[in-house]
Amino acid sequence: MKNIKILYLVLLGLSMSWACTEEERTVMSDNPDSPVLTSPASGQSIVLDSETASEQLVFSFDPANFGFSAAVNYTVQLAEAGTSFADPLDVGNSNGSDVTITQASLNQRLIGRGYEPEEGIQMDVRVRASLGDAVDPVFSEVSTISVTPFSEALEFTRMYVPGDYQGWAPENENTVLFSVNNDNVFEGYVHILGGSGAFKVNEGPNWDVNYGGENGTLERNGPDLIVTEPFGTFRLKVDLNNLTYEIGTRRPWGIIGDATPLGWDADTPMEFDPVENVLTITLDLVAGNFKFRAGDWAFNYGDTGMDGVLNPDGSDIPIADDGNYTITMDWKVPGEITYELIKND
Repeated sequence: MKNIKILYLVLLGLSMSWACTEEERTVMSDNPDSPVLTSPASGQSIVLDSETASEQLVFSFDPANFGFSAAVNYTVQLAEAGTSFADPLDVGNSNGSDVTITQASLNQRLIGRGYEPEEGIQMDVRVRASLGDAVDPVFSEVSTISVTPFSEALEFTRMYVPGDYQGWAPENENTVLFSVNNDNVFEGYVHILGGSGAFKVNEGPNWDVNYGGENGTLERNGPDLIVTEPFGTFRLKVDLNNLTYEIGTRRPWGIIGDATPLGWDADTPMEFDPVENVLTITLDLVAGNFKFRAGDWAFNYGDTGMDGVLNPDGSDIPIADDGNYTITMDWKVPGEITYELIKND
């Protein structure tokens, strides 16, 4: 009798396992129900206004159904009408049934894309539902709306980069990356010249939303990103759309030239100012010329126009008189590297 019971339980377990596997296989192979955009409606006109810039715009939708319970990530996307979302603008992300954005934020992104203020733009809007890389995303039907931005000075959206190199201070407005297209892709330089090499990337000047990770993949509240010795200046790219990051090649910046103590044979290293997020050096120079260089001549900068803006392979920078000088190299303006040369005596 005991053997019969054991055999029955084994057969029952196999039957349930087969049924469960078959059910999961069937569910995964079914076509999921796409999300349905409910607001704004197709044909609606949205006129952004500087007087109501802080008010929220709400993009609402009915959730997708993948056939099983899962945490679905929704992204509302805008694109110029008729472009088939070749270059979409991600409005925002949510795990709920709506995505919100302030009028000011959307306006900045539109102005950053080059759209003219006070002119209506025909834009397609859709909702993307994703479970991650293992399952293909599904999209809502496309609605077409009109969006009119208002005139304002362009301010690039930014991402804060606190780390051991600057005292773990997310409120430092100088240690930031910029999104020059306001598209959630941020790029810039970080100067890690000491400490443990650990840092993070934060959406605001606080720890509310921070990202870490490893092997090029970002994770909210993830482990510290690490740069190992030898330290230097690194170009950092953060893509919040795909939750990825890239850390470029180390660049050990210094100055070189017959005005410097080491002449044209070697670089004199620059030091890092963690408060201002600039590279600086104070030293005695003699009449002559110098340039900025990062280890070899493939990465050298001079000043062709003598306007304080550095150019790759630019002209030598002259030193007219012997003396003590402070030189500062600054990357804080997106797409531009500037320098300052001050004679101290």
